[in-house]
Amino acid sequence: MKLRSIVLLLPIMLLLSTTILFGADVPYLTGRITDNAQLLSPAVNRSLSDSLQAHEKRTGNQIAVLTIPTLDGESIEDYAVRVFESWKLGRKGRDNGVLIVVVPNDRQMRIEVGYGLEGALTDAMAGRIVQNVMTPKFKNGDFDGGIADGAGSVMKLLEGGELPEAIAGTASTNKLNFFEAEGPELSIQERILLGAFVFGIIGLFTAIGILTPGVGWFLYLFLIPFWAVFPIVVLGSGGAFYCFIAYVIGFPITKLFISKSDWYRKAQNDLRTKGSASIGGFSIGSGSSGSSWSSGGSGFSGGGGSSGGGGASGSW
Repeated sequence: MKLRSIVLLLPIMLLLSTTILFGADVPYLTGRITDNAQLLSPAVNRSLSDSLQAHEKRTGNQIAVLTIPTLDGESIEDYAVRVFESWKLGRKGRDNGVLIVVVPNDRQMRIEVGYGLEGALTDAMAGRIVQNVMTPKFKNGDFDGGIADGAGSVMKLLEGGELPEAIAGTASTNKLNFFEAEGPELSIQERILLGAFVFGIIGLFTAIGILTPGVGWFLYLFLIPFWAVFPIVVLGSGGAFYCFIAYVIGFPITKLFISKSDWYRKAQNDLRTKGSASIGGFSIGSGSSGSSWSSGGSGFSGGGGSSGGGGASGSW
């Protein structure tokens, strides 16, 4: 029994040890500002600490600032949650804490908001502060101004104020970059992984539509809503719009160009005369539904079983 318990605990111990080895340490909470990356000048450190203290006396909200050189590969979202939970920012039962994290070597920052303040400081508001208040300062190397102005904007919103119109409206007027498009708050790694999933699926069906005689135009119309919606998750609304236009225009142009090739005409003729054709190692068979794809190299098929969810995974 003891041996079995040890074996069952090994994966959990391995996971915990991996987090400890590769995740950044959570520093001790020694004050409202923990400047481990040494970004702030002594004067700004003192004045901002006084402002955060005065804000806490007026409202009861606890705002803390943490700078750390690097996260050693950990996502800033996970690290901010770990710090927030370790420091227990905000009053018990009110959850009125805010954590501002700046990681200069990784060029990342985050505003983590306690549950009790999510109505006053929404994700959209925090995003505008990050993008329009802090980011421009950081790009110019002004960490004093970026952190002080960012924390000041947070305090202003929590005390019932509003962001200046020039800041609040910038998000709708700025040109969108490919990886800085307005959309879900995701890291670059998350965008790449989601992009591989989203574009892998709709890209596959798009390729089938372009290469398949007959059914291709049906797929073109069928995929329009998918190309209009799914890319928003990865690219934001601006990037998704340009991606959608590229699909609407690019699909028919590419298909018309390919339709003039010899192999496409041969496949089209084979479908009419033989009822099937081979394209790129796949066999297309005509039928009542239009066409069906199957692998041309093997006759193996499953017997109708289902998985119970067990198994094992590995990595190297």
